[in-house]
Amino acid sequence: MAESGETTIEVSVKALVLDERTHVPVVMLKEKDGERMLPIWIGPAEASAIAIALEDMEPQRPLTHDLLLSIIEGLRATVQKVVVTEIRDSTFYARIFIRGEGGIAAVDARPSDSVALALRAKAPIFVASAVFEQHGSTPEEPGPEDRAQALRDHLRNLDLKDFGKLEG
Repeated sequence: MAESGETTIEVSVKALVLDERTHVPVVMLKEKDGERMLPIWIGPAEASAIAIALEDMEPQRPLTHDLLLSIIEGLRATVQKVVVTEIRDSTFYARIFIRGEGGIAAVDARPSDSVALALRAKAPIFVASAVFEQHGSTPEEPGPEDRAQALRDHLRNLDLKDFGKLEG
């Protein structure tokens, strides 16, 4: 459950891909007990941090997410979970839930940083149900970006002759 009591769905990182149209990295989150996928466009540095964690690679020097996890653990706290909480104006928002001696603190963060940290901490990743309902898709069902691209392609290929004779 998210802090607000909203239901959440546990996900895993299915893939890191490059959007062919924009050349921007995308992390694909897949619900653990279903087929829906949620694409989140992220920056190249965050994509690299996620890729390193997915491959269990040890960088020569700690990266920012490694440093953050070391600080959390040094304070005798743990990353309990991360939750992609909402999307506003095409921007995803997330929270990192950290358990320490004083209880659980919810820290606002970018989803990409949250995922990179969760992978390192071996903490579960969740998505608010409402986010999945609005922006998730199944492999058989096109997502919002796919539908928009299909419409752009359709409009680009329209021939004015298909509309009959135009009067001028």
